[in-house]
Amino acid sequence: MCYTVERKCAEDFDRADELQKYRRQFYFPETNGKPYLYFCGNSLGLQPQKTEEYVQCEIKKWQQAAVEGHFTGERPWMDYHEFLTTNMANLVGGKPIEVVAMNSLTTNLHLLMVSFYRPTPQKNKILIEKSAFPSDRYAVESQIRFHGYDPKECLIEISPPQGEYEISDEAFAECIAREGKNIALILLGGVNYYTGQLFPMEKITKWGHEQNCVVGFDLAHAIGNIPLELHKWQVDFAVWCTYKYLNGGPGGVGGSFVHERYAEDSSLPRFCGWWGHEKSTRFAMPDNFEVMSGAEGWQLSNAPVLSMAALIPSLEIFAEVGMDKLRTKSLKLTSYFEFLLQEKLSNEVEVITPKDTNKRGAQLSLHLKKGGKEIHKALLENGVICDWREPNSIRVAPVPLYNNFLDVWLFVETLETLLKDKKA
Repeated sequence: MCYTVERKCAEDFDRADELQKYRRQFYFPETNGKPYLYFCGNSLGLQPQKTEEYVQCEIKKWQQAAVEGHFTGERPWMDYHEFLTTNMANLVGGKPIEVVAMNSLTTNLHLLMVSFYRPTPQKNKILIEKSAFPSDRYAVESQIRFHGYDPKECLIEISPPQGEYEISDEAFAECIAREGKNIALILLGGVNYYTGQLFPMEKITKWGHEQNCVVGFDLAHAIGNIPLELHKWQVDFAVWCTYKYLNGGPGGVGGSFVHERYAEDSSLPRFCGWWGHEKSTRFAMPDNFEVMSGAEGWQLSNAPVLSMAALIPSLEIFAEVGMDKLRTKSLKLTSYFEFLLQEKLSNEVEVITPKDTNKRGAQLSLHLKKGGKEIHKALLENGVICDWREPNSIRVAPVPLYNNFLDVWLFVETLETLLKDKKA
């Protein structure tokens, strides 16, 4: 595409954007009666305008039907999680039997590691990226200790070369080939939360399986951001949250994927709860646990209905738009963003997200050479919401579902003005 630094370029792209209409289906926070420029969908997605209607529907049912709401209405509570399954499965490239909405991300991660981290004296290590999200690291270390091993010996961290930010495909391949005989589990973020790097999940799964390693992914920053094909890639398991790109609301329900090849494997160890019991006999209240087929067999409790209701409108938008169109626009947005930064601020800003668009999602992480945290605060004061992460990164996520090219242009203009003021 041909980019220029003039505002008209952004406006022309927006006029030609077939997804521009979806922007109007979300609420933007405001300051002094004017919408913020919002680039924080990688932390908390905006609220779809239909969310309140869906949540209020269940609140009204609770008022009017009480316990009978489990069996009445358009979406009976008894099976409420099932109303999310198809659309969520499509987003991760899984079959409905492989996907379930339940719990929260880290809870689901622990539940699946009970089943899929099976250390032995010879094969007991877990491979993560060095800059993994802290919750993943804490969960992994606690699982290692739970099994009687020492994280200092059993945790392998892969990192970029000194002074760089990207982990190459070759580095992943070499590490797995070298350490694979000792690795029980490979657990990586699909998209690294800090740098925004998209990891080669299909390749990593193949390399891991060649070494008889179980391979799982935390998709918190990947689902709703990039197209996924978990079933095709033969990924063993994955977990995610829904409050980032999926716009499910703060603390929204999590999701899990377990590959179909484990669907009938009742021998896998697991922590059990009654909602994972075979549905047809669940209310007979038997003493013996009979596991459900597929990912639903890892459920513990009945559905958090209000949280799930808040997610449905966004999933319906994703189903209507499709990830292919969103990915196409996302690549254009980040490319345009990077162009403007290079043309106008190359001396002040370093982009640490991979330059190869196939290795990133809807996020650019910026290192400001001077005044990073101070500039981030000034951005907020000037009507821009983005994200600061220690030690020195401003994460900016132009989300294709509701951000546009003019948003990106205005962000760069604002940042340029603030940096000039700081110099003066």
